[in-house]
Amino acid sequence: MGSLDFGLDPKALRSFAEEIVEASNMGCEIGLVVGGGNIFRGVQSSVTGIHKVSGDYMGMLATVINSVAFQNTLEELGAQTRLQTAIKMEQIAEPYIRRKAIRHLEKGRIVLFGAGTGNPYFTTDTASVLRAIEIEADIVIKGTRVDGVYDSDPEKNPDAKFFSEISFKEVIQRDIRVMDHTAFTLCSENKLPLRVINFNERGNLIKLLQGENIGTLINF
Repeated sequence: MGSLDFGLDPKALRSFAEEIVEASNMGCEIGLVVGGGNIFRGVQSSVTGIHKVSGDYMGMLATVINSVAFQNTLEELGAQTRLQTAIKMEQIAEPYIRRKAIRHLEKGRIVLFGAGTGNPYFTTDTASVLRAIEIEADIVIKGTRVDGVYDSDPEKNPDAKFFSEISFKEVIQRDIRVMDHTAFTLCSENKLPLRVINFNERGNLIKLLQGENIGTLINF
């Protein structure tokens, strides 16, 4: 949304895309999962009278809209991309095929994964971890609007404690909601580290890739 109340902010798209392209140009193989909350939040669907399953599918379609917009912005900056979706829509994107995704990454293309897992009751957080496991990623980087993991919401509690490193077990025990528990459990069971960073702060991703201790490392 950027500075907007809803929808797509071209400035935000451009800013995020520039950093992703810079990371790709460093030689990183990048798979992206984009949320859809700026358009529709399935978790809020019960308020509007829409069934949870229908709301989740609407949320998946919102992630495809965002993915198409982000793909176009990345390509405007000269990146080669592919968009794969968990729900078939061949006129817009490739269907998700693990081996094709890996091959695209090997060729230096940025791969976007849209439509979540293709199933209701699973978040884009879970989708991102699932895709990371499938493509044998080294790490999941969760971009958020705070500096990492805290023991409470830092936007509401100025005394919230920041963790530079924490285990998945402790995150679950403390019921920290930076991602859902299904995503944390998948990471933990598959020995996949997770890093939470403030993606609104320009340069954080590049600093992290250059070895700086940015955000919070959640490890098994």
